[in-house]
Amino acid sequence: MPELPEVETVRRIAAPLVIGRSITGITMNPTFTCVLEAPDGMDPVSSLIGRTIMDVERRGKYLLFLLGADLWMVIHLRMTGRLLVVDHQASPVRFEHLGIALDNGKDLRFGDQRKFGRVRVTLPEEVEALSFRLGPEPFDRQVTGRWLHGALERRSGKIKAVLLDQHLLAGLGNIYVDEALFRARIHPERIARNLSLEEATRLIGAIRHVLRSAIANQGTTFSSFENPYGEAGSNADFLRVYGKGRGALSCPRCGTALEHLVVGGRGTTFCPRCQLLPGQDTSSASPA
Repeated sequence: MPELPEVETVRRIAAPLVIGRSITGITMNPTFTCVLEAPDGMDPVSSLIGRTIMDVERRGKYLLFLLGADLWMVIHLRMTGRLLVVDHQASPVRFEHLGIALDNGKDLRFGDQRKFGRVRVTLPEEVEALSFRLGPEPFDRQVTGRWLHGALERRSGKIKAVLLDQHLLAGLGNIYVDEALFRARIHPERIARNLSLEEATRLIGAIRHVLRSAIANQGTTFSSFENPYGEAGSNADFLRVYGKGRGALSCPRCGTALEHLVVGGRGTTFCPRCQLLPGQDTSSASPA
């Protein structure tokens, strides 16, 4: 968290506000200057001053600011990072660590309570290498049920953990994997390579549905995520299972009590009646 929908929300709102604007100044929290990084031998501050933001792209969970043919600024929000666009005279945002002044009187402000997020000034070859390490985007035309079925044939792990691997598909995280598996009626502990072509096709459709819905709702906010205007996303109101397995809440589809387990070190919610393991029957699933 933030995942693909949250990062895409930031990109869509920030892009028209900053594209074409030149960077005129940089301010940093003196206690956390490592928030701004650069390759060895490059000074990130002097590299940014005077540059014009030519485009804002997204790759997986990364924001990519094109600053010319030879320079990029890559922002990874990690768990609690926020990127806001505010007036230059505005008070510091919560947990602000970096301010990027623009020539129109606006600032890009980066805040992060947990201090895991980073802003990296870097070269095109590093951005290319980053993109190469990531899997395709879930909305890419090549990502079909047949493609996913073939990719999963080599995966012996549980499907929940496999979907969280950014080498398979870029941008998925805990929230939307739980939601997609529920929509596709696939148990999170299914062995990935055992999914049928029909199940893989259903899963790709479910992934795209939950991502599109979350983007339309400007992301999911539980505590820290905000769009560049400082507004919370509304998608938490539309989540069907994520985070509801500990509270004895019922499945919105069949009324069975949702369950919680840990898969790949991540808390996971599922419906024991709608998302059966092979060979299971519904007799062990208790109604809410």
